[in-house]
Amino acid sequence: MTALRQPNFITIADYLAGEEVSGMKHEYLGGSVHAMAGATNRHNVIAGNSFAQLHGQLRGKPCQPFNSDTKVRIEFPDHIRFYYPDAMAVCHPNQASDHFQDQPVVIIEILSDSTRRTDLGEKRDAYLTIQSLKVLLFVEPDMPAVTVHRRKSEGGFALEYHSGLDSTIPLPEIDATLPLAELYERVEFAP
Repeated sequence: MTALRQPNFITIADYLAGEEVSGMKHEYLGGSVHAMAGATNRHNVIAGNSFAQLHGQLRGKPCQPFNSDTKVRIEFPDHIRFYYPDAMAVCHPNQASDHFQDQPVVIIEILSDSTRRTDLGEKRDAYLTIQSLKVLLFVEPDMPAVTVHRRKSEGGFALEYHSGLDSTIPLPEIDATLPLAELYERVEFAP
């Protein structure tokens, strides 16, 4: 019988140092590191549009946007994870020298065929444990549709669905809105 090879444990310090010099992004899950797949042009257009919308609307306001080069750190009782959301808004940012944020208020993830299962399972469940998180958005890449998890005042999250280019997602938590026509600007959909 052959023994299964155990993955090498990577310390958080080694992971963060490695990400500074790596040409590829990696997510960190409690000591194991996973390379991220490259994104399609469509994915990057939508991610860029989401960051641009947040950037423009949050200028001069207390919250600020971050793009997909900034990790979010999630601390569980028994381990730590780092993910790269496609965009996020943070009202109490970490110090400027950090490479991650701890207190996002809004997180945006653009779905893809290769990441959908992880995004809607493991990542969603992890994101929803972040105490500061008020809104989690999952953006469909092939049609103008966004699933929103919004924190309720009595606890937990409520689901919302927004679809169609005439729809706008209100984000009063950060004093902004996200019009789907602008989120999907320059994206062509199959008939």
